[in-house]
Amino acid sequence: MIGRAPIAISPGDRGIVGHCHTPHTVNLQGRLTPLIYNRMVVSMTATFDADTVFAALADATRRDIVLRALNGREGVAELAAHYPMSFAAVQKHVAVLERAGLVTKQRDGRRKVVRTNMEALRLARGLLDQYEALWRGRIDRMTDLITRSKEARA
Repeated sequence: MIGRAPIAISPGDRGIVGHCHTPHTVNLQGRLTPLIYNRMVVSMTATFDADTVFAALADATRRDIVLRALNGREGVAELAAHYPMSFAAVQKHVAVLERAGLVTKQRDGRRKVVRTNMEALRLARGLLDQYEALWRGRIDRMTDLITRSKEARA
């Protein structure tokens, strides 16, 4: 995390951390070192951008397009027929989904068939599963604490 406030770091922590404006990483010995990377290489790699994916899925029409594109048979024009909006509006929704990596368009003759990218959906689901496990663990610990507290009073 990059930010201004100091972050408490335990020796077992790994990853990007922040201290003032300079990004740092924790090395294997648990010491802060400046984070150095090649911006060109980073920008060239295909990465899963959770913010872009979940922003794209925040719209009900785009979620419906992702569902309809699962079968991979409809083009943009056929998808547009399902919605009370213009072809251009549906095309823009598809473009947002395509930028997020959730769908791909493949030419099939004169049509551009829209297909759902299942790998992107799996990655999004994996991230949600991680958060669910995190919060379930926290809730379980809170429940244990409350139970022990009630038992101690009794």
